[in-house]
Parts: sequence; C-alpha cells; structure tokens
Amino acid sequence: SAVLSLGFGAAAMTPVIFQFVRLPRTLGCLLAEKYPGTKLVVGFAETATAIGAVVTECFSPDCVYIHTTREAVPGVSDWVAFLEEHSHATEQNLAGDNLAQWIEATETVIFVDDEISTGKTLVNMIEQLQQQYPQLKEKKTVAASLLNRVSPENMQKLAAAGISCEYLLKLPELDYSARVSAITIHEAPAPLPAAVSLCCQQLTCDAFADPRKGIPIREYTLNCEAVAKEFLTRYAHKLPKEASVLVLGTEECMYPALKIGQALEESGVPQVRCHATTRSPIGICEDAGYPINSGCKLGSFYDSNRATYIYNLREYDAVIVVSDTPLRDLCALEGLVGALPGECLPQLFYIHGGNTVWCPKD
Repeated sequence: SAVLSLGFGAAAMTPVIFQFVRLPRTLGCLLAEKYPGTKLVVGFAETATAIGAVVTECFSPDCVYIHTTREAVPGVSDWVAFLEEHSHATEQNLAGDNLAQWIEATETVIFVDDEISTGKTLVNMIEQLQQQYPQLKEKKTVAASLLNRVSPENMQKLAAAGISCEYLLKLPELDYSARVSAITIHEAPAPLPAAVSLCCQQLTCDAFADPRKGIPIREYTLNCEAVAKEFLTRYAHKLPKEASVLVLGTEECMYPALKIGQALEESGVPQVRCHATTRSPIGICEDAGYPINSGCKLGSFYDSNRATYIYNLREYDAVIVVSDTPLRDLCALEGLVGALPGECLPQLFYIHGGNTVWCPKD
C-alpha cells in the first residue's frame, strides 16, 4: 500500500502546484459541491495534514480544519486517542477541547486521508467520537480520499455505520502484497551528518498557527502566506539566479511548506519542488519502474530518538526546510544536509517553529 500511495504521499517528490495541490483541490471541489454545509474537516497525520488543508480551502473561510497528531502538543486539555492498527506509527490523537461546538455548528464532518484501504480505523474512530460526542450521530460523516481500495464488503460496513465514501480514484481489488513480494528492497541508510554554518534571525510575522488544535481555514492560509511573504521579502535575493529550489516540510508540517513553495513559484522561481520527511519506512529498490530508488534515514526534527526518512532527493541550488518544531537544536538539520546529494552544498535556509529563520551568513 505504501508503494501505491507514493505519488501522493509525503515521501514523493512532486511539483508544488501539481499533485499535492491540484488533486486535493479537485477532491475539495467535489466535496464542497456535494456537502456545502460542511464547517469541520479532519485530516489524518501524516500525509493528509496537507491534503486535508487544501481540501478545506474549498469550503467557506470559517470552515474549521483540524488534523490528528502523533506529537505532544501543549495547551490541549482534552484528547481523543485511537489506534491506526495497520500503520507503521499506530497512535493518533485528536484535540477535543472545542470539538463539541464545532460538531454542533456543521451539517457534515469530513475525514480526509490520502488512501483508504479497509475503512476499519475510520469506523473505530467515528464510533469512539460518537460515544464522546453524541451530537455527531445526527451529522453526515464522510470519508474522503485521493485513493480508495475498500472492498465491496467493507464499503457496505462503512455505509451501515453511516459513513459515505468520496474519492478521486478507485483501485481494483488485487492482492497487492503478492504483487510486490518478489521485489528485493533494502532500508534507507543513515547518512553522515554535515556541519552547518548559519545565523539566526527573528521574523516579525506570527509563527505558524497549529492546526492540531483546530483553526478556521482562512486564518490558517493567511498565516502561512504571511510567513511566505516575509521570507521572500527578506531572503529571495539570496537565492541563486535561475535556482532550482527544494522546499522541505517536516513530518506533519507540510501545508506551510506547500504555501512557501507556491509563493516561490508565483514570484518567478523557475524550478520548485516540495518534499517532506516522513515516519514511513519504505523499502528502496534501484530496479527500473520502482518509484523509490534512493533514500536516507534521519533523526526527527521533533524527537531525537525517532527515526524519519526522506526519499528520492536530487541536487538543488537551494534548500528551504520548513518546520514547526519547538526544538532549537540543529542535529536533525545536520543529518538532512548530510543526506543531500552532490559535491557542493546548496544554499540552505531553515524556517523554525520558534518564528526564526536560520540563513546563510552574509
């Protein structure tokens, strides 16, 4: 299933305004037409943190966007915890402080993921939410995804639970495990860290808002666009001319990276790509036709004891790392720099969650 979702997932290398914006926006337009009274959209960590935000943009500006998280988030008193049984990282949490009022205010609650394979996790989660928030039973619930490979039997179970399915692509019923069993893969190796020499400067705009706590989508979009605007105003002149630029999100922090990448494209930067680090341990294979040909195992920007991964990196003139981590150490950044291909290091920028930018020294 990981291989099937590579074209849409955090591990993929994709043009900023192509798959990771246009496809979710197509899904969002479909949903907005069918469920115009939606005021609450829930995305799933990791990949759908960005997909869910782009989908939510298609609804009214006051539509609340919130996504599940695997991080420890301060300032939340009520958590809904559940298990994603088939996942490599099973524990998911949803901030519940304001869920009751958001559920009351909407006709439909839409749950967004990149791919739905069985629907079991979603059924369990919605049943758990209905127990905690009985008013949810009176609302329409929708499972939305780019890909859907739920069997007819499980589709009936979803329908019996009152969950409608919406998607862009329905995959055929095949034994995908058997189809990939003959492929020889290996784990991504850990690179040698490379020292970085950067100076730290404070931004004047607000730091990234946290959708893990829930936020009206227009407020979140404007917040990310403000950071992007200030970054371009202060640092665009430092980018090499005709540069190829990588904008790299960190784990659940993908949507801000997309907005910065989009701003770069709109400003005339000719080649912009968007990646994200991910917890997904996807096998690497150099065979022609296999989508993941290279990768590295890195320390997390959020937890030095956590392994994360980055795949299919190539050479760039500049790399902009975008994170909302509260941690200020640069160990994860040094590991990432060690993973970058090429003999010469690119121009490096690190937009940090503490509302600072680490940038090249003048």
